[in-house]
Amino acid sequence: MITVFLTGHAQQKWSYGDCVEYARKHNISLQQSRLAVENSRLALEEAKAQYEPTLSASTTHGLTNAPWKSDDDNTSYAANVGLNAGWTIWNGGERSNTIRRKELQTKIDAFSENSLMNTLEQNILNLYVNILYAKESIDISREAAEVSAAQAKRARQLMEGGTMSKVDYAQLAALAEQDRYGVVSAEAAYNTQRMELKRLLELKLDDDLALKEVEWSSEDVLMPLPDKNESYELALTVDDLLHADKLQLEASAYDEKIAKASGLPSLSLNAGVGTSYSSLGGGVGSQLKRSFNENVGLTVNVPILNQRRTKVAVAQAKIQQLNASLDVQSRENELSQAVESVYVDILSAQSRYEAGVAQVESARLSDELVSARFELGRVEPVELLTAHNNLTKARRELLQAKYMAMLGKKQLEFLRTNTVDMP
Repeated sequence: MITVFLTGHAQQKWSYGDCVEYARKHNISLQQSRLAVENSRLALEEAKAQYEPTLSASTTHGLTNAPWKSDDDNTSYAANVGLNAGWTIWNGGERSNTIRRKELQTKIDAFSENSLMNTLEQNILNLYVNILYAKESIDISREAAEVSAAQAKRARQLMEGGTMSKVDYAQLAALAEQDRYGVVSAEAAYNTQRMELKRLLELKLDDDLALKEVEWSSEDVLMPLPDKNESYELALTVDDLLHADKLQLEASAYDEKIAKASGLPSLSLNAGVGTSYSSLGGGVGSQLKRSFNENVGLTVNVPILNQRRTKVAVAQAKIQQLNASLDVQSRENELSQAVESVYVDILSAQSRYEAGVAQVESARLSDELVSARFELGRVEPVELLTAHNNLTKARRELLQAKYMAMLGKKQLEFLRTNTVDMP
């Protein structure tokens, strides 16, 4: 249930689940996909109705004028009324196979809708995690900017006291300005990611979007991964697009049967009643009675030559079957590659994270030592700049490794279950 107020002054924050549920209800592409499912349902109803007979009523009225006729009845009026019914008894199995084909198409469109929602959810996941990363990156940039600003202030004091040159002071002042710009860049990246998520959710310009923070520990990042083959087998089981491709392969077999039906004999029954009246024929009642007629007929249609339409249609249906089979194989390969890729990314990020933890600690100790010496005026600006940059770089790399690992784990979770469990 969405708990967020969509106004420019909203203060409540969106969880990942809030984003997914809102997109499920408001995303335009998803709504269009639902219309396709409804169209398939209506097409199935139409196919089933082909077993019902047809019934139509008709009436024809005409006025005839003969200006050179010798008698006084130059103008006459005539009318015909009829009721006709028809029913197809057999048409080569086309109706039954069409119904089965439409039933499969309804399921295919439903799976396609689910697949579109899955893609949408994965895009939301990527943006959500990237926004969390960008927000925390802002904090690192601000902390670095605060430290460099304090160091620049201290450098100015040392310069004014005569213990630091103007050149050395200028270097530290430039670093402070560079870190201040880093904050601006980090905020711009954060706002860009938020804008992308708002677009995906179909939010308006004045709608607020603030995300709930998610805390991930080192244990979460470094937790061992499940077996790769097991993940692939689960992905094959839950992937909606693969299910749709398999149903399309099954449906193409019915397309071939439908195509063959056009070359088979058909049998239909027709019946009707009618009567007519003319102004030249006497009384209306007697005319309607005398003209009343009934008819019934049985029609057998045996195709002999139909300009190769049946042969071509069957060949095209077989080609479609081959394409559908290739689509299934292609999707299975895509899932295999997706699982393989996400494992590589996660393991790489975990290794970077483990190395990053040690790197940050080493850079932090070095920065603290150099900063302490700087306060006493006993260190060169280049050494201070190096220590400061190394610490900032190490913190950013550690943060990046953390979020890359967690994003990969959530992507793997989605591949295995079609869902993501995230606060």
